[in-house]
Amino acid sequence: MPREFPRTRRVAEQIQRELSSLIRDEIDDPRLGMVSISAVEVSRDLAHAKVYFSTLGEQQDADASLQVLQGAAGYLRKLLGQSLVMRHVPQLHFRQDHSLEQGARLSALIDSAVRGDRND
Repeated sequence: MPREFPRTRRVAEQIQRELSSLIRDEIDDPRLGMVSISAVEVSRDLAHAKVYFSTLGEQQDADASLQVLQGAAGYLRKLLGQSLVMRHVPQLHFRQDHSLEQGARLSALIDSAVRGDRND
């Protein structure tokens, strides 16, 4: 019987949970805004992890948060190694997640189209 969840998915979910708490508790940089880890994608060989995050606020706040997270990637990887039961901890590559912004933009477009249909 095959496993219900592949190993990479389980590792990605665990990394997402641990990183969320580590960023909240361990990173004390004033440039880091309200950061939410939205997804983690782990490579098949578990060597690399793309960490997608979203922030509240302006684009320059997100850029500053990206710089802070990229600078703290090694430290966060070390802390992950202490909390996860893994032989090798993947390298962390942070990416900004634009899906919330795109979703809000699409929702606004749909709302305006519905209003336009009602007026016609």
